[in-house]
Amino acid sequence: MTTMSKSGLCQKKSFEDYQCFTYMHDYTTLDEPSTFRVASFSPAWIKAMEEEISALTMQGTWCLVPRPANTNIVGSKWIYKIKRNSYGTVSRYKARLVAQGFSQEAGFDYDETFSPVVRHTTVRLILSLAAINGWSLRQLDVKNAFLHGDLDEEVYMKQPQGFEDSSHPDYVCKLQKSLYDLKQAPKGWNAKFTGYLPSLGFKMSHSDPSLFVKISDSAIVVLLLYVDDIILTGSNSQVIQEISYKSNGDLFISQQKYAKDLLVKAGMESCRPCPTPSKPHTQVLPTDGEPLKEPSVYRSIVGALQYLTFTRPDLAYSVNTVCQFMNNPTEVHFQLVKRILRYIQGPLHYGLTYSSSVPVSVSAYSDADWAGDITTRRSTTGFVVFLGSNPISWQSKKQGSVSRSSTEAEYRALANASVEAAWIRQILADLHVFLPDPPLLFCDNMYALALSSNPVFHSRIKHLDVDFHFVQERVQRKDFLVHYIPTDE
Repeated sequence: MTTMSKSGLCQKKSFEDYQCFTYMHDYTTLDEPSTFRVASFSPAWIKAMEEEISALTMQGTWCLVPRPANTNIVGSKWIYKIKRNSYGTVSRYKARLVAQGFSQEAGFDYDETFSPVVRHTTVRLILSLAAINGWSLRQLDVKNAFLHGDLDEEVYMKQPQGFEDSSHPDYVCKLQKSLYDLKQAPKGWNAKFTGYLPSLGFKMSHSDPSLFVKISDSAIVVLLLYVDDIILTGSNSQVIQEISYKSNGDLFISQQKYAKDLLVKAGMESCRPCPTPSKPHTQVLPTDGEPLKEPSVYRSIVGALQYLTFTRPDLAYSVNTVCQFMNNPTEVHFQLVKRILRYIQGPLHYGLTYSSSVPVSVSAYSDADWAGDITTRRSTTGFVVFLGSNPISWQSKKQGSVSRSSTEAEYRALANASVEAAWIRQILADLHVFLPDPPLLFCDNMYALALSSNPVFHSRIKHLDVDFHFVQERVQRKDFLVHYIPTDE
């Protein structure tokens, strides 16, 4: 065989050793490195790590001690993240030292790990109130939040890679403050922060422990806590730093950048859009199709889709459907996920507009199919709750047991919607916002409305759990008003 090299038509290229390191440096400045060795070639990442170590040192996070005998030593790892603004440009390089909490032992170096976070409905409710009342909004991100939490247990950790003490390389870090990825870190930070808020005049809501309200003669200040992210709003613009609204006072929120990143993650950024997130009357069995070789990819994408429903109620039903196959996803199930992603590709700009010119009233619309799940023959509940004309809560969820009739399925859905409306009313009461009229519940099933308002029909649904009769009691007390609405509307 005659090749180009034998014919003298091409020459070998010579590469110097330093060129490989030059390319590595350029790569790490644009992408997030996965190891310390890769990050160590970038001055930007080195500076980010030095800033992290400086913050940990100033906080007194640990002290170096000789390695104790017969003690669990937790590992440490560097995590690198490029922070970008809403336009996608680089904001800063963030290097975070985390503890490898998976190596902790229950009952030895940690006990409780639970930490409450604010409900998504509460966030949307506060945003809607801010738009209606013209309140200013401010978002805060607490820097090194978990480092402020106190530890009740003795935890020892290896020295951070690249920053070992040269005089005591065999020593370990005895943690005096909490650190990211420790199992008790979220609980410690939440206890520290929420324990301090009462000294500032804030009171915790009984309906949502992550909602705090401060009421004075001149103003009301509302604080929402989601791990280390804080939303502040209130009636006094001098207390809260203002952000931009629309010219008419409306507030628009969307997850457009998150949706784009999700399409890139799934490798479908150039896919062709489709008009709906799922085909009508699609019925798929758990056993349809061949099992996926890498089910973790399916679970990762579906988990990301769940977060996207924060501002996209049009995805609620389809995402709930694909969530039911997380245990053993197949190729057929993954086609359903791809359909959702193709739909997202079209209306990337979709979001929620919270109008400023609406009355403060609560209304809910509920619906249900009957025996829609071909595997279990259970029905699916769907409802949406509005504050004025602003949607603040919605759900699409398979019911817990089989319904004997379509009326029973509709009654269950109406009960779930009434529970959500009652909870929202309690949140409003904690905010000293009182409704002039009872919440309105709309349903397209006349028999379900009769069951909720007339105790004479109770014998027909005596087999239902007691909690579903919550709506019947509330309607009789005039806490709710129920109305019929045609299916077409």
